[in-house]
Amino acid sequence: MGGIIKHLSQELPNEVIVFFRNSLAFFIIIPLILVQNGPKGFATTQLRFHLLRGVIGVSAMSCFFYILGNMHFTKAILLKLTTPFFIPIVALLWLSERSSRHTLLAIGLGFVGVIFIVNPQEADSSDIKLVCIGLLGAALAAVAKVTIRRMRDSEPSLRIVFYFSLVASVFSAPFAINAWTAPTTTQYLWLLALASVATIGQLLITAAYRRVSAGKIGQFTYTSLIFSSSMGWLIWDEAITVSILLGCAFIVSAGIINLKK
Repeated sequence: MGGIIKHLSQELPNEVIVFFRNSLAFFIIIPLILVQNGPKGFATTQLRFHLLRGVIGVSAMSCFFYILGNMHFTKAILLKLTTPFFIPIVALLWLSERSSRHTLLAIGLGFVGVIFIVNPQEADSSDIKLVCIGLLGAALAAVAKVTIRRMRDSEPSLRIVFYFSLVASVFSAPFAINAWTAPTTTQYLWLLALASVATIGQLLITAAYRRVSAGKIGQFTYTSLIFSSSMGWLIWDEAITVSILLGCAFIVSAGIINLKK
């Protein structure tokens, strides 16, 4: 998903990409709901939480898409990986969900890994704004993910993703209209691919957050670093440095430790 966003960001405004990422998802979600549960699959008693998750989630998405289009690919992914640092705090304050010592240790190791990869000594001062946007997006994403945990008892994954796409599409539409650039046929195909992989990933993540504590699942997002580093090297000639390798080692270790009860 991140790779497609980075590619499209060179040609289309961020607002347009965010809108289509959500609106095109209906072509995938609606048929799945109708096949599984029929029209009753859209009924919900948790509309306020769907609205909360949709608005906060699309705001986080806008931050993330923006830094993907304007930063070194691997570093942008790394900023998104700070979301798990915020999740246990949100889960504790909102759900009174305490994290185990293993989860806290995993968070600590993951944070050390991120420091190695970002390498603050070589950071350009011009990146400060982008880093702040990325961290804001990560914090907002944490709230959105904990909201899924709040709805776990009544809402199936498909319904949660449907209402997220609905709220996100409506909320992002005025911004897309204001920055409108009509996509070409090829760009529409890329946008459809973006909506497809993003929706499938969101369904899997949503299902995971409904089943296990938010602080526990969050650590597994670190594995995306392996894929982002590989893509950055293969597609955009981004070097895999010693600091990145050390960071990967800490992050993978954090995921293994997080497997412990």
